[in-house]
Amino acid sequence: MTATFLGMPPFPEAARAALADTQLRRNLAAATSTIRAKRAAVVGEVPHWEQLRVAGAAIKDEVLLHLDAYLMQLEAALEANGATVHWARDAAEANAIVADLAAAHGLDEIVKVKSMATQEIGLNEALAARGIAAWETDLAELIVQLGDDLPSHILVPAIHRNRAEIREIFARSMAAAGRPAPDDLTDDLTALAGAARLHLREKFLRARMAVSGANFAVAETGSLVVVESEGNGRMCLTLPEVLVSVVGIEKIVPTFADLDVFLQLLPRSSTGERMNPYTSIWSGATPGDGPQEVHVVLLDNGRTRALADEVGRQALRCIRCSACLNVCPVYERAGGHAYGSVYPGPIGAILTPLLRGVGADEQTDSLPYASSLCGACYEVCPVRIDIPAVLVDLRAQVVDAHRGQRPPKPEALAMRAAAHTLSSGQRLDRAERLTGLAGRLLERFGRVRLPGGRRGVRRLPGPGARWTSARDLPAPPCESFRSWFRREESG
Repeated sequence: MTATFLGMPPFPEAARAALADTQLRRNLAAATSTIRAKRAAVVGEVPHWEQLRVAGAAIKDEVLLHLDAYLMQLEAALEANGATVHWARDAAEANAIVADLAAAHGLDEIVKVKSMATQEIGLNEALAARGIAAWETDLAELIVQLGDDLPSHILVPAIHRNRAEIREIFARSMAAAGRPAPDDLTDDLTALAGAARLHLREKFLRARMAVSGANFAVAETGSLVVVESEGNGRMCLTLPEVLVSVVGIEKIVPTFADLDVFLQLLPRSSTGERMNPYTSIWSGATPGDGPQEVHVVLLDNGRTRALADEVGRQALRCIRCSACLNVCPVYERAGGHAYGSVYPGPIGAILTPLLRGVGADEQTDSLPYASSLCGACYEVCPVRIDIPAVLVDLRAQVVDAHRGQRPPKPEALAMRAAAHTLSSGQRLDRAERLTGLAGRLLERFGRVRLPGGRRGVRRLPGPGARWTSARDLPAPPCESFRSWFRREESG
């Protein structure tokens, strides 16, 4: 069974381990720099790019403001098209719906289109517990699955692997999952893609049920849209008899015409292409053409919780392009696994706490701090999600969630001591005298020199060492302003 993110350590611990992996850092740097360059080139061709971003954000905000009405419209249109609509409050309900449908048809395997929603709910693991094998057909997802690994990127789940590692995974694991890799398989990209194609072809032709997500759901027409680059999605969406789509309730766009905006924004922001090689649109079941039984699972799983957050709800605009990951200096160095979530990078640092809620576990609470707040993510986001603003707001929520806990955190004790000192002029004066004494002692013993001749403290003792190990600490002044002023007045 593929591993899950459950039990991952908080971000600082996971990131520290990832930073020690030099091969991981080389893989990430090469991949993200390539995608960044491609995106910049195709975005630069669009003279009205900023207007497109504004339009995309406005459409998404319109949906979020009237989500109840658009959901009802979508349900009615889907049912009019012959689809069966299911509602899932959480992961358990969604998984049960999909597993029951497979069991009702006597199936022990399904094929899948790449889907963040099904990753989010742990569908593969839930199906495996019911004796149903779920085969990933996206090339990167296949690599992750065969390697008993975890996805580390929204667009390229196996971005942390290089082609030599992929060749080894295929040679070692393909036979146990179906058609084996060729004996003479090399790490040539064409050879690797050919091995994957042959391995998957028998699964496509054998499968009677497929599971997909959706990039967009059109309320007006009851149409679902999947965009992809390989054609595996098209195979899953057309060949099986039964198609089940797990769709987050935020994926709605009001009209078919609104797709015009997003089908320009998404490919440029994600793959650095002018358009996706495969854009599949289906509206229910059509007699004699494609799947004859279509089910749509509308998934909440924390989305209404996020919707209630006045600052954070803008995260529900996300179209899963991964542009924010590709420009993030933290992601490029720590990688996706360090976030301990299906959604890594800047968007994961806000979306995961919004969906799960803060204050429940240390790992989730660490995510809003997994950022330098440089703002690069906001600059590239095609729907203008102000990720830095949401991160700061979530940090405040994390602090509020832990107020009054016993025992208090060291940070809370430090803030309490600072508030006590700064609320009284007398106490502040005494504190300044003490810091002045400390400054003079440090100066006397030569402990206030940093590289380059700067004045500061190289290392603090005890817990303070965690600060000075990564940051410069200015040395306390030898004389406070109050002391200087008194001296000048008396003189």
